[in-house]
Amino acid sequence: MIAIIKPSAILGTITTPASKSSMQRACALALLTKGETTLINYGKSNDDLAALEIIKNLGAVININTDDSLTIIGTEFINSKNSNLIGGLLDGGESGLAIRMFTAISALFSVEIIINGKGSLLKRPMHFFEEVLPQLDVSIQTNKGYLPFKIKGPLQPTDITIDGLLSSQFLTGLLIALAKAATKPVTITVKNLKSKPYIDLTLQMAKEFGFYIENKNYEQFVITPMQLSYTTAYKRLRYTVEGDWSGASFLLVAGAIAGGITVKGLDVCSTQADKAILQALMDCGASISIEKNKIVINSAFASGGKPFHFNATDCPDLFPPLVALAAYCNGTSVIEGVSRLFYKESNRALTLQEAFNKMGIRIKLQDDLMMIEGGSGVKGATVKCHHDHRIAMACAVAALKAEGKTIIEDAEAVNKSYPGFYEDLKFLTADVSLS
Repeated sequence: MIAIIKPSAILGTITTPASKSSMQRACALALLTKGETTLINYGKSNDDLAALEIIKNLGAVININTDDSLTIIGTEFINSKNSNLIGGLLDGGESGLAIRMFTAISALFSVEIIINGKGSLLKRPMHFFEEVLPQLDVSIQTNKGYLPFKIKGPLQPTDITIDGLLSSQFLTGLLIALAKAATKPVTITVKNLKSKPYIDLTLQMAKEFGFYIENKNYEQFVITPMQLSYTTAYKRLRYTVEGDWSGASFLLVAGAIAGGITVKGLDVCSTQADKAILQALMDCGASISIEKNKIVINSAFASGGKPFHFNATDCPDLFPPLVALAAYCNGTSVIEGVSRLFYKESNRALTLQEAFNKMGIRIKLQDDLMMIEGGSGVKGATVKCHHDHRIAMACAVAALKAEGKTIIEDAEAVNKSYPGFYEDLKFLTADVSLS
């Protein structure tokens, strides 16, 4: 699919989609909760659908309700030797979180499970599992540290030390799996932990589902077994999936560049890492009003915004919208944390550099820094997003005030996280056409 974006002023009120970070964690926790969990505002992106398919194959029952909520009935098949109860193949699609989280959770089961994915996920290193799962008595065979791999549990909870340098998603899976399996206190010691806000989200949601994990300065996590009475009780939970700060960051930057708009559905007290976009918007001089239930943002860039310095080490998904924002700032903006971009849907550092160079914006990479030279004018161009959803959205947002139209190839990549992105831009009166 090709998306064509012509220069546009946008206006209106829009509600953000569900957070896939919250949605996928809710799927995992609902799978392991005895009873029914009803998800309000459930996610429908490709990554969310992959998570739902995984928990279905692990024994959960899923029902869509007439009020557009979704009910998940948790599995009782953990440690069961009846392989007919559990699908032998789990496909995470292109979701890094799904693979990293559900691999640890799948290790709870006593049957052999094959785990695979698609696209760029096949090139992402998964050596972590080879190093860690055998320490928990889980057998694993990998493709030289990459997908696909085969595991067989059941996982035996024990104290363990891990390296959190590559991704916090590995830790999220272990925390949830061990919280379910623990019969006595278990400690995970972590070195070099990145993306701490995502662990905050995991801990917050785990608590809402009845799991007890103590955070000791992000260096140790102590898991306390649930009380027997709570574990055996059949529960009915209602959980509202948060609005997505990751997707909303593109809308907010679009408002700063070509708005004004009002964005609803965001929790300003959220633990989501990408809430940090607000700081960058304020630093560059955007006109922004933050209220409890809405954020109003207007274009203040008639003569260009102020260049900014931002550390995205703990929120690397903000790089694409921040590059689009920096393109309209007068001077060189600096973003730290480039090393976190190498194993995304593309090598995002190079993909951003390539796409925005075509749009007339020079990007330099030096050590762990990205330097964006803005203020020279953004030019419409034909760009490739390399099947990366966030690159496609960044280019679309930057195109709103470019000179001439922008053509985005492989534009359907947005379905991974934000299927309604182009429709939402059109709803905000942007000139967008798809073919």
